[in-house]
Amino acid sequence: MRLSRPRSLAGQLFAMQVVVVAAVVAGCALFTYLNDWRQAETAARYRATATARAIADSPSVAEAIGSPDPSALLQPYAERVRRDTGVTFVTIMDPSGIRWTHPEPDRIGLRFVGHIGPARRGETFHETYTGTLGPSVRVVTPVRDGGGRIVGLVSAGIAVERITDEVERQMAVLLAVASGAVLLGGLGTYVINARLRRHTHGMNAAELSRMHAYHQATLHAVREGLVMLDGQRRVALINDGARELLGLAGREVVGLGVAELGLPAPLTGALLASEPRVDEVHLTGERVIVVNTSPVSARDLRGTVVTLRDHTELQALAGELDSVRGFAEALRSQAHEAANRLHTVVSLIELGREREAVEFATAELELAQALTDQVVAAVAEPVLAALLLGKAAQANERGVELVLTRDSSVDDGLLPPGLPARDLVTVLGNLIDNALDAASGDTTGDAAARVAVTVRASEHELLLRVADTGPGIGPEQAEEVFRRGWSTKSGGPANRGLGLALVRQTARRHGGTVELAGAPGGGAEFTVRLPLRAAAGATA
Repeated sequence: MRLSRPRSLAGQLFAMQVVVVAAVVAGCALFTYLNDWRQAETAARYRATATARAIADSPSVAEAIGSPDPSALLQPYAERVRRDTGVTFVTIMDPSGIRWTHPEPDRIGLRFVGHIGPARRGETFHETYTGTLGPSVRVVTPVRDGGGRIVGLVSAGIAVERITDEVERQMAVLLAVASGAVLLGGLGTYVINARLRRHTHGMNAAELSRMHAYHQATLHAVREGLVMLDGQRRVALINDGARELLGLAGREVVGLGVAELGLPAPLTGALLASEPRVDEVHLTGERVIVVNTSPVSARDLRGTVVTLRDHTELQALAGELDSVRGFAEALRSQAHEAANRLHTVVSLIELGREREAVEFATAELELAQALTDQVVAAVAEPVLAALLLGKAAQANERGVELVLTRDSSVDDGLLPPGLPARDLVTVLGNLIDNALDAASGDTTGDAAARVAVTVRASEHELLLRVADTGPGIGPEQAEEVFRRGWSTKSGGPANRGLGLALVRQTARRHGGTVELAGAPGGGAEFTVRLPLRAAAGATA
């Protein structure tokens, strides 16, 4: 047996809305009917009251009552008034209730059917009563003579049937309007629900609830960042991955504009751009992220879908790879230089210049060993020592003297696990590479190209300082140098100008600072301070 699929959400809403519209229209129709009936009854009572009072106040009526034959004078008068006012009957009677007038002349002289007690006491009153002409809304009022004595009674009434006929005529118009309202309401409901059916793809409430649950679970499970912006570039949706990558964790950002998120200007510009962005690398305060944007425009839906990927570790690995390549290049250069020196020593021996050969070989060994001894003695951290030795060989090949200052000192084991060697390579390696580029590229001065490196660790702080003899950096560019893409060289790879940005990002991630000043030799001096106590506490 095949189970029927539950009605779609749009279908359920359509049925409910039709019932609601019909109920509202029916209720309004009933209310209007009752209200019209009350109004018609009130209007009939007012008309009957006015007619009866006008007759009772007429002097000719009091005079006719005092005549020998009141019926002869009053019957034509009462019928004329009845026809002119549109009431059903006008009855004039004596104080005891014996009729002097009646629409049916054969009933003259008979007793009035109804209550007359309040009128005999001088009151004007109304009631709905079934008399000889059927149910009617009637008014009874006294007739007084010149001395104020009650000499007769007047009753005017309108048949209930006539009131019903008038209300039924009004109801016919009301029913026509109500039918039109139901038809238009149903048609409007159908159009709205057809649109809703398109938007919900014909799914029922349970299916939509299940889709929403899957949607939320997927958003929270995906590690990549996902941000959806509406047509006004406000955040419509953001998952946990995007909050972490953009540094927005703990903030309520849905509904905020992109410019209000406090992101770096290049990243904000990428998110606000109307054209797609593909695999753009941007820096936040602590991460390197790859941004892809895709504008969405479908009917009335406009916005942008943004995906974010974390490339912080990949960028750090790329930096380490560059360092390894530099080490390999330095080793190749050293192997080439060693081969040249060996050939020189062999040639001196072949020429019988053994003493000169020994002196030459000893001088080269002492020079290389002196640098190695100086680095190893001052920097006990093996990764930093290896980095400095490799950069020294690379600097020597480029004609730049790389020296380690006398106050450098890092004891082995002083650096906490919370400060990984990878980040130290990123910071110091990029600073030395930029210094070598600046020193080797400056050919205007007479002094030798030189890069001075200071690596000093205390109980609370690790200081890394690199100074060069290059052209230096002006004060107006002191902040600009840390922006991604800034470089003193034009052209080149697409990722040029990322080194200093990564240095500041890494320092900030560990609670440190980066300072730029002028070097004593006229070039630039970068100083990085990393708190060691905070790094140690991060791993506790």
